[in-house]
Amino acid sequence: MADPSVAAPAGAAVSGQDVLLATKLHVPRSQPGFVPRRRLVETLDEGLARGRVLVCAPAGFGKTALLAGWARGDGRLVAWLGLDSGDSDPARFWRYVLAALEGARPGLAARVGPPPERGFEGLATALINELAADLGPDEVVLLVLDDYHLIDSGPVHESVAFLLENLPPGLRVVVSSRADPPLPLARLRARGQLAELRAAELRFTPEEGAALLAEVAGPGLPAAAVNGLVARTEGWAAGLQLARLSLRGHADPVAVVAAFSGSHRFVLDYLADEVLERQDEPVRAFLLETSVLERLSGELCDAVTGRAGSQAMLADIERAGLFLVPLDEVRGWWRYHHLFADLLRARLQAEQPGRVAELHRAATAWCEEHDLADDAVRHALAAGEVAWAARLVERHVEELLGRGEGATLRRWLSALPAEAVRDRPRLCLAQAYGAAQGFRLEALEALVDDAERAYAVSGDEPYEPSLGRPQGDSVLANIPAGIAFLRASLARLRGQAALAAGYDRQALAYLGEDEWLMRSFVRWNLAVVDWLGGRLGPAERGLAEVLAERRAVGEAFGGFLPMRARYDLGQVQRAQGNLDAALATYQQALDTAGEGSQAALTGPAHVGRAQVLYERNELTAGLDHATRGVTLCRQLAFTAALAAGLAVVARIRHAQGDAAGAREAMGEAGRTGLSPQVVPLFNPVPSQRARLLLAQGDVHAAAWWTTAAGLSPDDEPDYPQEPGYLVLARILLAHNDPGPALTLLQRLLDDAASEGRTGSIIEIQALRALAMAACGDHASALGALDEALTLAGPQRHVRVFVDEGAPMYALLTQRSTAQRDQQAAAWGIDPGYLAALVRACGQADAASPPRRAAAGPPGLAEPLTDRELEVLRLIAAGKSNQRIAHDLVVALDTVKTHVTHILGKLGAANRTEAAARARQLGLIP
Repeated sequence: MADPSVAAPAGAAVSGQDVLLATKLHVPRSQPGFVPRRRLVETLDEGLARGRVLVCAPAGFGKTALLAGWARGDGRLVAWLGLDSGDSDPARFWRYVLAALEGARPGLAARVGPPPERGFEGLATALINELAADLGPDEVVLLVLDDYHLIDSGPVHESVAFLLENLPPGLRVVVSSRADPPLPLARLRARGQLAELRAAELRFTPEEGAALLAEVAGPGLPAAAVNGLVARTEGWAAGLQLARLSLRGHADPVAVVAAFSGSHRFVLDYLADEVLERQDEPVRAFLLETSVLERLSGELCDAVTGRAGSQAMLADIERAGLFLVPLDEVRGWWRYHHLFADLLRARLQAEQPGRVAELHRAATAWCEEHDLADDAVRHALAAGEVAWAARLVERHVEELLGRGEGATLRRWLSALPAEAVRDRPRLCLAQAYGAAQGFRLEALEALVDDAERAYAVSGDEPYEPSLGRPQGDSVLANIPAGIAFLRASLARLRGQAALAAGYDRQALAYLGEDEWLMRSFVRWNLAVVDWLGGRLGPAERGLAEVLAERRAVGEAFGGFLPMRARYDLGQVQRAQGNLDAALATYQQALDTAGEGSQAALTGPAHVGRAQVLYERNELTAGLDHATRGVTLCRQLAFTAALAAGLAVVARIRHAQGDAAGAREAMGEAGRTGLSPQVVPLFNPVPSQRARLLLAQGDVHAAAWWTTAAGLSPDDEPDYPQEPGYLVLARILLAHNDPGPALTLLQRLLDDAASEGRTGSIIEIQALRALAMAACGDHASALGALDEALTLAGPQRHVRVFVDEGAPMYALLTQRSTAQRDQQAAAWGIDPGYLAALVRACGQADAASPPRRAAAGPPGLAEPLTDRELEVLRLIAAGKSNQRIAHDLVVALDTVKTHVTHILGKLGAANRTEAAARARQLGLIP
């Protein structure tokens, strides 16, 4: 069985974090007085056939002791994980799960890869696939998640639920908790896939109680006394264990048993008083002083109590059975039973309130020295040492972000007073980088302002990151450069190119030659500023140089910066009309990253590839990449790529005739949290939503958007605003007002031609052709169309024409007539390409009649929408809400809303009843 030791190999350095992790993976040994409980072991053995076991009971019912004793039997392959509240960080939780499974299946963690920062269903899927492929037909791995009630993270619960509902054949999962966890228990129970042990089963029987008490009370303890004790404690393991300690040495155990009664809490207090008061003063003092610790070692206890000899004291306390649980095989670390620790802390606070902060300060110093950051921060806050806690958080920021533990960082920051965070410029900068990744400009601006104010007060304090990384590999070391870079990012996202370039130059001036990581970030920003200004050639060269720099330091495709630079490079190449180059850029990222540890960072590349495939009318392949891209991008803080992925899903669904699905995906794209201040070049979702409304016939809603955005045909639009003005031109054409549209399009064309932006020229000329045709100038219309086709043909652009609908179909048909072939050839238009465009337009036109909007058979008061029917079919197939959301590429809340509507319309109380009712009505087979 897997039971990692804390001991390090000879000569190897072991960090505090490594030691701590080892204690969490240790299967606890049986304690003095442990009573084997064969009836429960048999129940657990039988429960394994169902794949999933829940052991659920309040504190003190012996859940951990039962599972540990059972897990150690029969030579099982066991992956044990003892959880605490810090493990609610999803990245940390899954890293620890992988570490636990690694002990049972060496090499598994490397194949699955480290957890991403967000969205963990993809990691769970990779784990499921690896275990399914790795385990033989007769091999079984037991994964035990102990103390799961301490997890309060929605993403953790959702990903664990996904694992439980898609369990590979060789994996068995056991969850222990004080209360029902928010997992799909009812569904698993209904399918016969869940075995359960609860308080009723865990209560000690009189026979088990007698076995527990026999050592201290002797075999002569009357059955009536045993039965009375079991009855008074209601078979509660903690109460019986305390009674066992209390009976030790008493001449009249029957009288002791008769002396107490009442609730669990009363029994606990009464018996704990008995146990504590019978200890000698050194032991009692040690118990109270070390109760502030969640984990205990000899060295740590020496530091906290100020006395030597703690290792021997811990060993004595364990032998005495005083609720001290070893966390490793070599007795290096222990913890008190949770109930006993709570009681000791309450007693310490009552008897020595002034000592508590002193003890926590001593613990902080020791934990900081031994690289136990989580414990050090917790103790510093408990001691009221806010400045110390803030400094500790600052030291570990980049380490946490490097491991993807954003949730832990947010937990630490939320525990600090707001002013303590605002007073430390690097903490402000750390949060500002996250806001910049998510395009949350309002938060970004406030955080950069806070960083600047704090820096003006504190100056450049020494920076000592926990990992000891060189300054060149840090984005927090140089505060002035970080502030200037983030101000440049803010200006860039708002479309202020000149201001952004000025701040970038400031940042470069602050940086030393050895600060290569920040220099790469600034150069990337400058390249994107060139893109913002419409200077696509310099932007392409600048982004390629940044990628070359990262390759030179061995970071070709891993890490945030290479991912962003490669995604932006592909977008620039698309804007140049060079679809082949963009496709190669995205494909190179996918080929190099593969399925390894950086798989989540390929999400934007999948999105970019989907955009190119959509333009080439390869809808099935495009939707596949878009779906994968959206799934992976949900794991990233870079929400712009997620929004773009959902938008391309919407466009593909619309092209395939799924109007409701298109609106749904576009609606979710608009809810990704991007600031409304972001210019359309970097957030085209609002303009694409308006274009979708227009394509689906809602001209009024699309026109309202252009009015709300303040767009006018008399404006002088610049490149970053181009997407919105192209929508305005289409709305003018829809309103049969081609004159203003032509004027606007001419201004856009002049600007695009001056910078050689081929992608823009193709789209603008296509629209000019429609506007000229609407004015009756067919010769000029065909001339504009010919220029667009000439530029578009070599790169096989399709949807830029097809998406304009019937008017474009008519123009293309004209151009393809026999008498025009010679003129088209003179322009360099490939007749085969032109014929393919006409076919594509004809197919799109044939598919354009509206689909059946509702299903309303007799007996159904309100019809189901197409999307509700789709969800209903998946419900009937037994798919969970999470799986439906994954299959349809929508948010989980969206699926829940659909399910609620379906149940209401069908008059069903649950999913099973809804499926049955739908079959009765003939809605599903």
